[in-house]
This record gives sequence, C-alpha cells and structure tokens, in this order.
Amino acid sequence: MAAKRGGARSNRSQRPGQPPRPAGEPPLSRQRIVATAVELLDAQGIDGLTMRRLADRLGSGVMSLYWHVDSKEDVFDLALDAVLEYRGSPQEPQSEDWRGEIVHILEDWRASMLSHSWSASLLPRRALGPNILSRLELLSKALSRAGVADADINAAIWSLWNYVMGATITRASFDLSDDDRAAAQQRLTRLSERYATIERSRLLLDDDWDGAFRKGLGFLLDGLAPE
Repeated sequence: MAAKRGGARSNRSQRPGQPPRPAGEPPLSRQRIVATAVELLDAQGIDGLTMRRLADRLGSGVMSLYWHVDSKEDVFDLALDAVLEYRGSPQEPQSEDWRGEIVHILEDWRASMLSHSWSASLLPRRALGPNILSRLELLSKALSRAGVADADINAAIWSLWNYVMGATITRASFDLSDDDRAAAQQRLTRLSERYATIERSRLLLDDDWDGAFRKGLGFLLDGLAPE
C-alpha cells in the first residue's frame, strides 16, 4: 500500500473568494474537521460519516469543508492516520531493548484501534498515512537492531501487522456475555470426548485478552530473533 499525499499536507490558508465565517462560529480548519470526524466515527461508525453530518456537527456548510479537505475519502484517510499517531515509548530512542520497544509499539497500536473500533476495519482499505508509516519505520529499525536480516524485514513486519490486526478485530467483535461463555463451556464439557483439549484448557472462559495478546506476541518475537 502506498502513502497518500493528502495525509501529509499542511493546513490550507484561506483562499481568495472563500465565504466569510459567520460571527461567533469557531474557525474552520482541517485539524478541527479531522477531530470532529473522529468523534463522529466513534459515535456512528464508518457508515455514519457523511459530509452533511460532519458539516452539521461543525456548524458549517458542506461546501465550506472542501476549502480544507478534498473529499470524504480524504477525511477517512486523515481521521485514520490521526488516531494511529504513535507518541513514542518511555524508553530512550534507539534503546538496546528492541523487544520492549516492539511490544510497546504494537500494544499502543492495538490500544489505539480498540479505542476507535472503526479503525481496524478501515485500515486495510486505505492508503497509509504518515503516522502509520512512521510507526512501521520505527518497527523496522527495532527489528534491524534485533538482528533480523534485511531480506526478512518485510516478512517480519507483515507477520506482526497480521497479528495485531487479527487480535484487534477478534477482540472488538467477540462480544459473548459471561452467561454465553458459561453455556458454551458447559456444552464443551458435555462433548469433552470430542473436544478434550480445549475443554480442559477452558478456552471459552478465558477473557484475558491483554495477557493473551502479549503472550502470543512473545511467541512471535521468539521466532523472529536470530538464534
């Protein structure tokens, strides 16, 4: 996937002929449009974002939005990149603890998507903006410091990408109640001769999502680190 130029543009200044802003209305800017779009996406999901609804939330006319963004697709790109911004780990840059750095990058990535559930389904369909590209660059550098060969970097990054995306989408969509889990586990118990291993591990009652994510990530990193 290629980076889209729209994510890296600077704010546009007011153009000649742009209609004046009504008295008392906050200044309309690309930053404010994106922040409001994120709020709208959080509240109503991907299908709920239209330029009309966005304009209404901003107290603006629809056409005024186009002085700052190119299209609704541009808004999607900017909103997605905004919520995936990585603000760094508490470790020193270029830390020798490559493993801790990778864990922090990926846990932060997963947490960001879970906080904005629409982002996990939107990310695979969009061009990559500067924030996600910066995150991938940091990830690549950490893998290089770990000793992963250049020829294996891409496979390593996509393996970690797939793990984060899969874990996030599963967590966001797996919404069984405690009663549903208990009923499912009881059914496994009745069928324990057929499903002996997952019944014994009480798979369907395990709701330690964060712990499972970190442990599974550890398995992946064990395999990535050169012997």
